Amino acid sequence: SSCNLWTQEEHVIGNMSFLAAGRLNLAGRTGCQFMWRCMRASVQPPVKWSMYLHAPCAPCLSSCQQKLYRTTRSKFLPTVQAKADTAVDVEGVGSLKRAVEVLRSRLQEACNVADTAGLRARLALLEDTASSGNLWTEDPQKAQEIMGQMAALRYEIDTIESLQSTFDDAVFASELLEASEDKKEQLEIMSEAQSLLEKLEGRLDQWETRKLLNGLYDDRSACITINAGAGGVDAMDWAEMLERMYTRWAQAMGYSTRTLDRAAGEEAGLKSVELEVTGIFAYGYLKGEKGTHRLVRSSPFNAKGLRQTSFAGVEVMPLLGDMQVNIDIKESDLQMSFQRAGGAGGQNVNKVETGVRITHVPTGLSVKCTQERTQAANRQIAMDMLKAKLLVVLEEQQAQKVAEIRGDAVKAEWGQQIRNYVFHPYKLVKDTRTGYETSDVQGVMDGELTPFISSFLRLKGQQATQQDLGKEP
Repeated sequence: SSCNLWTQEEHVIGNMSFLAAGRLNLAGRTGCQFMWRCMRASVQPPVKWSMYLHAPCAPCLSSCQQKLYRTTRSKFLPTVQAKADTAVDVEGVGSLKRAVEVLRSRLQEACNVADTAGLRARLALLEDTASSGNLWTEDPQKAQEIMGQMAALRYEIDTIESLQSTFDDAVFASELLEASEDKKEQLEIMSEAQSLLEKLEGRLDQWETRKLLNGLYDDRSACITINAGAGGVDAMDWAEMLERMYTRWAQAMGYSTRTLDRAAGEEAGLKSVELEVTGIFAYGYLKGEKGTHRLVRSSPFNAKGLRQTSFAGVEVMPLLGDMQVNIDIKESDLQMSFQRAGGAGGQNVNKVETGVRITHVPTGLSVKCTQERTQAANRQIAMDMLKAKLLVVLEEQQAQKVAEIRGDAVKAEWGQQIRNYVFHPYKLVKDTRTGYETSDVQGVMDGELTPFISSFLRLKGQQATQQDLGKEP
């Protein structure tokens, strides 16, 4: 046969043995000849060959063969069609029903957690308070806080109602599928129902993950600092790869990014980079990325192509903005140094020391800001960054004395990694804290970090629940 052989099955009919391909050139001679031989030998043809029962190819068969074809095709046509229709009905409807029941349970649990009735009651109370004529004149700051709370409550209510509406549409489509008798219409309805269920599942995953972001600063924007660690030039290249990974993730999430400071490496990559990720809940999602990231690959900077292990440290802190921060930093605890800023800015950056570096002596924490053209502006930004770092330290150490905390800086070396990225001799990315792993290395490097972030947030939520249970008498 001149057909394209993809997956071959041997069919023996009478004294004839020939190969029937799983995917054939359907306009060729082989299909019609095969069906005619099946009929002649009274052998039931496979379902995938049923198309030849409807339209025999005249050039392929003689007049006698065509006559036999037309008179005997009724013997096989009902059976083949019944098998195909039954497979679609049983498997399609059954899997659809199972998916509906699973999502029904998840949506019910989400509604119980969200407490829509309670949210509406709180919203009504805040609306009554906001409608007071003296609120904006007596306490504008409190009025602004109330408006923010109202917007958050409306968003939660709209989200739950949207999830319920999508589920109702999927249930209606599944019921319509059972009532319909038109096979073409059934396939269209099934496709629409599956699309609705996939959409609902994705939105439920996002909602469940976001509910875990209940920290004090989780809704703030974030600042990511990436430092090359042990590994030489490979470590600097690895730091640049991480910069690209987090930038791609932020773009996929709809966040905006801005490079605050960047120190390029001598040969390749970068020594350090500071990125600002702007968007709601950016810090909540990224706070679990703090730690050492380990890379294993065949080094492109090694003439022999030997396997190289490199490290890079990632630090994440919230951007507080206009948020009121109740933390007192003594001037005597600060050590300031000034430097000439680099990059764009004209001759001013080369003549005036506008860059500011502030070190908090009791803890050893240090921040640097060179993004503005004036020393005063850089000093204010650097102070905000230092406060944010101190707040992260206090939160992680459960409000212990800051003077006792010296281990805030991430050690980018062996034994400290939170995640391993193996490019060679096999492909694997594994989080050492949660155990989540994937072989899609390229996808992770392109910014597909959501599964890792979700697994970490779920782990922290489970740990918090266990601690709360342990405190109960």
